[in-house]
Amino acid sequence: MFSLTQTTSRQREILEVVFRNGWDYMRVLLTGGKPDQPKLPTPEVLRNILVDLGPVYVKLGQLLSTRPDLLPSSYIDALSTLQADVPPVPWSEVETVIRQQLQLPISETFSVFHQEPVAAGSIAQTHRATLADGREVALKIQRPGIDGIIAQDITLIKSLAQIVSLTDIGQDYDVVTLADEFANALLAELDFTREAGYTDQLRRNLSKSRWFDPTQLVVPEIYWDLTTEKLLVMEWLNGMPLLLADISATQNGINPGEKRREITTLLFRSFFQQIYIDGFFHADPHPGNLFYLNDGRLAIIDCGMMGRLDPRSQQILTEMLLAIVDLDAQRCTQLTLQLSDSAQVVNLSNLENDYARMLRKYFNLSLAEINFSQVFYEVLQTARNNKVRLPSSLGLYAKTLANLEGVARTFDPDINLFEQIKPLITDLFRRQLFGDDPLQAVLRTALDIKSLTLQSPRQMEVLLERVTTETLKWNVSIRDLEPLRRSLDDSANRLSFSVVVGSMIIGAAIISAQSQTVQLSVLSTILFSIASLLGLWLIFSILRSGRLRGK
Repeated sequence: MFSLTQTTSRQREILEVVFRNGWDYMRVLLTGGKPDQPKLPTPEVLRNILVDLGPVYVKLGQLLSTRPDLLPSSYIDALSTLQADVPPVPWSEVETVIRQQLQLPISETFSVFHQEPVAAGSIAQTHRATLADGREVALKIQRPGIDGIIAQDITLIKSLAQIVSLTDIGQDYDVVTLADEFANALLAELDFTREAGYTDQLRRNLSKSRWFDPTQLVVPEIYWDLTTEKLLVMEWLNGMPLLLADISATQNGINPGEKRREITTLLFRSFFQQIYIDGFFHADPHPGNLFYLNDGRLAIIDCGMMGRLDPRSQQILTEMLLAIVDLDAQRCTQLTLQLSDSAQVVNLSNLENDYARMLRKYFNLSLAEINFSQVFYEVLQTARNNKVRLPSSLGLYAKTLANLEGVARTFDPDINLFEQIKPLITDLFRRQLFGDDPLQAVLRTALDIKSLTLQSPRQMEVLLERVTTETLKWNVSIRDLEPLRRSLDDSANRLSFSVVVGSMIIGAAIISAQSQTVQLSVLSTILFSIASLLGLWLIFSILRSGRLRGK
């Protein structure tokens, strides 16, 4: 728990950053005060806080930028531009890490090693080298001591999550679970063997396709004999970021416009296969991770952040694309509830009305003008506004679509995205209906029909037997019936109570009228007193319940 009197140097630094950037709500919360309505800082203030706190919190912001189901679009836009501004580690420290990870001396493993890094990030930096056998490689080397810094910051982030979980906003968004997800994702990035495994799996998946030519797409090869948890060695690819590539001249008889269209088509089809066929996709296709190689091929690099979709989610998301194309609010509502991973009660009419209002602004646009990733972002945010919790994998899916569409429109402004995805969606529905082997699907359906045919007579016999022997039970559950039942019970109890009180008063009156002894007179007085007290209590309880006031 945070305290101003007992804090570590890192906690004091966090407090200072929060105070300096003017996040009033968190300032009051961390100092033990009673804050007003929970609220996030503005997107710019949140971004500045994360940058000031350092590389680990920048990584947190980058992960939050993949959750449009949690944050409004203004926050997603601000956090999407976060980059860790960290200086490279001196060669002496890098050399120490490499020597610890290699089985042989550096001079025997590499014939050339460039000491100047080609890139530096919050967790690692990349160097170029040449192996002893002449193969050029890229080395991703973990920053010395970063594991200890990350462990400390994860502890602090979880402590903050515990504090925020006591507020309404913390309960609505389950920030403790979010903190755990972030911690697991960050710890996973410290194990480079995992990234190497992801790269290999993506490379295998894209080595064959019915939608594009696999020879035109490259994922770097991993050199497993040199790769460890803190050192990733992979194939060096000669090229440049896609958006910086010079495609202004005719190449091999293909003019620049056709070449751009060819690359964009390859890009879209490769990612559609990853998402909707393989269910394992590169979740960070920003311009720096898409390379145009010197030989004209397209390369996908940096597989540290990957997304997964199960077959059911793939099918629902495919239908969601079609619902968006048709601007069908009712279908979007149904599919959103199918995607939801919570059992909470949702106001369906409100959700459908919000979808209808959101989709209405696209009615007059042609399909070529619709930004599909933006529409899906709005679908997620509408679900968030209606307290529908969706799996975190959908955030990665939405962020991937947004990055992909942004790169494609920048690289080839004249691209018609609907024309690109229309044949793919058609093929996806065919595959979902019949699978890769239509004959196998027909045989499976025939077996299901046979099983149903054989089981139906027996099931009908059991049903008829239960009906005739009166052992059939119906379990009916009607929403909001329980409050009505309790209200009827209360009314019946009060009515019975009133009858008893009235009977006591009448009995006391009869006894009083005919009493000829002192004992009967005393009994009459006692009955009147008890009846009067019970009657007053009944009136008081009715007034307190508000029934007479029409509540």
